Amino acid sequence: MKDSLDIMQRAAEVFTPALHNYYPIPVVRGEGVSVFTSDGKSWMDFSSGLAVLALGHNHPRVVAAAKKQMESLIHTGGVYFNESTVSAAEKLVSITPPGLDRLFFSNSGAEAVEGALKVARYVSGRQGILSFTRAFHGRTLGALSVTTSAAAYRMKYHPLLPSVYQVPYPYCFRCPFRQEPDSCGLCCLQDLEDTLKYKISAEEVAAIIIEPFLGEGGYFPAPSAFLVALREVCDRYGIFLVFDEVQSGMGRTGRWFASELSGVVPDILAVAKGIASGFPLSAVVARKEIMEQWPSGAHGTTFGGNPVSCAASSATIDVIREESLLEKAFSKGFQVFERLQRLSVKHPVIGQVRGHGFMIGIEFVLSDRAPDTASCKKVINYCLDNGLILINCGIERNIIRFIPPLVTNDKELDAALTIFEEGVRRLA
Repeated sequence: MKDSLDIMQRAAEVFTPALHNYYPIPVVRGEGVSVFTSDGKSWMDFSSGLAVLALGHNHPRVVAAAKKQMESLIHTGGVYFNESTVSAAEKLVSITPPGLDRLFFSNSGAEAVEGALKVARYVSGRQGILSFTRAFHGRTLGALSVTTSAAAYRMKYHPLLPSVYQVPYPYCFRCPFRQEPDSCGLCCLQDLEDTLKYKISAEEVAAIIIEPFLGEGGYFPAPSAFLVALREVCDRYGIFLVFDEVQSGMGRTGRWFASELSGVVPDILAVAKGIASGFPLSAVVARKEIMEQWPSGAHGTTFGGNPVSCAASSATIDVIREESLLEKAFSKGFQVFERLQRLSVKHPVIGQVRGHGFMIGIEFVLSDRAPDTASCKKVINYCLDNGLILINCGIERNIIRFIPPLVTNDKELDAALTIFEEGVRRLA
């Protein structure tokens, strides 16, 4: 077995620097919540492979389903149908919000977003798109055009898609209008209404796309009142409401989809990451009357709906259902939230703890509430040195994502939180 240093050196010889890895850890094996290197070191992976591994690493039922499928059929290329892909589609639409019952499989979150934008433009006959500042929707050019979680992602890729407009995300902890949540009167919604008055007519807007739980841009759930009002705006003007639940879907918030927390149902839904426990799969899901206006050949894929990935997806949904992982994530997530809240009271460097289920953001701040990137990095490094992988997010990278696999047990949660708490205490 090649040692860790050798693997890192070899990687530098073949990969472009554009390929970013959070940590120089050459993993050789994963099991449950943990990953292992060839020299015997291990870490609890509370990044869940960037919120992908809902069932942790190498869940036995997912592995078994994939192996079984590989013995009979690996690829179709969209040339013919197969049981695995159809069954996975049936299971997925059985858990999506009410009325979203037609889908198109692809491979990644960015592809799902691209598909959502394409179907919205095609069916509406309109071209305008509204997205939100701080949003992350992907790196392909269409998805990048609605992404503003960091200017660096867009640097040197202009011109991007035309007729795309950004409005402020309702990030109440750092309100762009310097208002307080209890008395703001939804200023951010008024800004959206002004955009439809002064920048692009509502009659030209095909879709408004939003993450109901902001991911890369800051791990902040949009207020339910805002999402309800946004649904009303879309209904009033005949605009498709698109929810990007690439990161927040598939049980991450203790619900199948974060939209369930507000009761708002989108017209179009982008799903990926946790959908197949690590196998590449995504979907754009919409109402039947929308999808039936997207004719044969209007969109396409070679690898989307791969039978092996679909078998893994079916197994993932079965395990979440049969092991009541939604309920467990919601209740355990609340316990984690309360413990982190108590920690924040003792250590003001934690400005806010927010989230639902196993999707929790921990924002580090200075005494004046400005972003504290340095403290966030110190805590992450301490955790990494002590066997816990966490990742950050936000424009200033001052927010830690607490996103363990849904299968994480009480002992593992306690161990991870103990390491994290000690990392925070050491800041003092």
